[in-house]
Amino acid sequence: MDVIGNGFLAGHLSTIAQGHPGVVVAAAGVSAAQHTSAESFRRETALLNDLIRRCSRSGERLVFFSTASSGLYTQPGQPGTEDGPVRPTTPYGQHKYALEQELAVSEIDYLTLRLGHVVGPDQPPHQLLPALTAQVRSGRVRIFPGSRRDLIDVTDVVTIIDALLGTGASRTTVNVASGCAVPIERIVRHIERRLGLTAQWVDGTPAVTQEISTAKLRRLVPRAERMGFGPDYYRRVLDKYLSPVGAAGSDHRPLPVTPL
Repeated sequence: MDVIGNGFLAGHLSTIAQGHPGVVVAAAGVSAAQHTSAESFRRETALLNDLIRRCSRSGERLVFFSTASSGLYTQPGQPGTEDGPVRPTTPYGQHKYALEQELAVSEIDYLTLRLGHVVGPDQPPHQLLPALTAQVRSGRVRIFPGSRRDLIDVTDVVTIIDALLGTGASRTTVNVASGCAVPIERIVRHIERRLGLTAQWVDGTPAVTQEISTAKLRRLVPRAERMGFGPDYYRRVLDKYLSPVGAAGSDHRPLPVTPL
């Protein structure tokens, strides 16, 4: 496996790189849902086009990371599916969906993975958990009422990708998430309890969130049924990576807490 990039996901995927020859992973794209930089979008588009040309010549399979965030799935009432309609509402969601479509009209072997909110060590500070943790530590958190977030441990993401590549799934899109979106208030409250801190909550713009369907994931990767996904899964993920104040001897490195 040739992992393109040196960031959060790229680092974790390096652990399975030897097991998948003939696979190219585009792990150097835009990773911030709040991102609106046209230049960053252009760079990722250029990278993907270069990799499509490469894979067209070499016959390699290309793995592309899209999003299963509320920027893409915006129709509440039923879980968002890979084959169902999507109406991206943010520049980030529109950008990722446009790249999905470029892959779909290409002739290469590809796998598009729509990721939930991945959590783990060495995350950049703009991503969900480091950002929320920094806000809690600062004493002030902005809450968008109605928003829900589907958290998934990066180790589970790597396990799923490893399994998906082993199935030979081709020219398809798969949601990679826990399937249990959690109200943002519960996530922030659990972070506060875990850190032993209380922050002031400031309301932002009310949000609309669509659940994420994992039916296709569970069909392709039966092991996902045994990975502990469920209503309490998010608590285990937070507890794994957020050390309580004064804790010592933790088995895992805490998330970085670089201030926003």
